[in-house]
Amino acid sequence: MKFVSNSLKQTQTIASSLAKCLKPGDVVALIGNLGSGKTAFVKGLVRGLGISKSKVLSPTFVLMRQYPGRITVNHFDLYRLKDIQQLRGIGYEEYFYSDGITVIEWADRIKEALPEEYLEIGFDFLDKNSRRLNFRAYGKRYEDNLRAFKRKTA
Repeated sequence: MKFVSNSLKQTQTIASSLAKCLKPGDVVALIGNLGSGKTAFVKGLVRGLGISKSKVLSPTFVLMRQYPGRITVNHFDLYRLKDIQQLRGIGYEEYFYSDGITVIEWADRIKEALPEEYLEIGFDFLDKNSRRLNFRAYGKRYEDNLRAFKRKTA
């Protein structure tokens, strides 16, 4: 499934719609270059879960932040991750396999640590303001999520 976003606001609206299809325990892996819209997407996603998007800061310097709400969001930003041992040091599995929703920026850096099933979203630059968002489900749970999302956005 693919979407084209022509603005920051549109990226956040897409994410907010997706949030309504996510369930506790879901893992969303975000992949894309610096400035491609991953953190903007997270802001829209938390807004869709009823959490103030102003609470979302890129956790680049701390690797992970939590946003409590109806469903807690575990937000990982692995841009500065040195190695998988650093991720293990913060007990990532406790978050990946929790009742929260886990969103991981730069998830391609830890493919070996991702759960067997997850939702991947790739961000590609089309031009200065436009991005293509490529959604890919790994596992039935996420195929179901994408079907529900497609119905909401049709």
